[in-house]
Amino acid sequence: MDATNTDPVYAFEQLDPNAILDAVEGVGLECDGRILALNSYENRVYRVGLVDQQPLVAKFYRPQRWSDDAILEEHRFSRELQDNELPVIAPVAHHEETLLHYGPFRFALFPLCGGRAPELDNPGQLEVIGRFIARVHAQGATHTFTYRPAITPERLGSASIDHLMTSAHIPDYLRDSYAAIATDIIEAVNARFQACGPVAQLRIHGDFHPGNLLWRDDVPHIVDLDDCATGPAIQDLWMFLSGNRDYSSARLGDLLTGYEQFREFDTRELALIEPLRALRQLYYAAWLARRWDDPAFRLAFPWFGEVRFWDEHILALREQRAALDEPPLVW
Repeated sequence: MDATNTDPVYAFEQLDPNAILDAVEGVGLECDGRILALNSYENRVYRVGLVDQQPLVAKFYRPQRWSDDAILEEHRFSRELQDNELPVIAPVAHHEETLLHYGPFRFALFPLCGGRAPELDNPGQLEVIGRFIARVHAQGATHTFTYRPAITPERLGSASIDHLMTSAHIPDYLRDSYAAIATDIIEAVNARFQACGPVAQLRIHGDFHPGNLLWRDDVPHIVDLDDCATGPAIQDLWMFLSGNRDYSSARLGDLLTGYEQFREFDTRELALIEPLRALRQLYYAAWLARRWDDPAFRLAFPWFGEVRFWDEHILALREQRAALDEPPLVW
């Protein structure tokens, strides 16, 4: 293997089954030859069978995305939560190291955890999830991150718009339309953040959507803190809300009923739900553009290269712009 190739596009081309097995066996484990690719685009994640042991999950980090310090900070946060009896799937240490190396790759090993998706219309489950998030935040508030990013309009919004406007992904005839609505949205988002005023910034999951939860034995398990960040508490709550206003309000009530059993929630943050949703929309399109040279992205998201995507994306941004003018949810 060429240990000098750290290009984030081509490095994964070297990650064939033999390389995966060699990496895992290089830390002293004996593989049984069974490998199953798991759903992941940013990194490469595999279930790896072991001889006379339970399978492990091997996660190979995308080169150049995070520094070693940022990855290790994620690992420490995961293990800190686990040490405080939170059901987080934390990396396994080998010779006291959680960030492992093989050729150009950095990887970590995790225990295999089964489970199902949470039921987002189940008040009891949402209350449990709310309690769980509050416990994560209570621990997250005890220290600060040094190397992890922050949830800000500049990083998620302005930088995303700048990247897309200097790329060739937006069809020429839609560039002015995209620029107009994106600029309008980021101005409105900034105004909402300023109107909200300063809120507590703490260590949070950062990408806490239902797909990053496994429900097992009546307990939610976190399986991925790859995007943990510094940000407001509401960032880890709003992605569990969907549907019309009445439905979202009811689900919010379920979450916060559980949340406040362990940590007080600052209701001013409710005004940030739609701004954060808008930032995620902007960031998602830019994320696809940044990864478009990766062949895996072209296979998984072929519609991103079609004009129809940009028609629909601009329409979604216009709808979200209207949502920014609606009053915040109340609790």
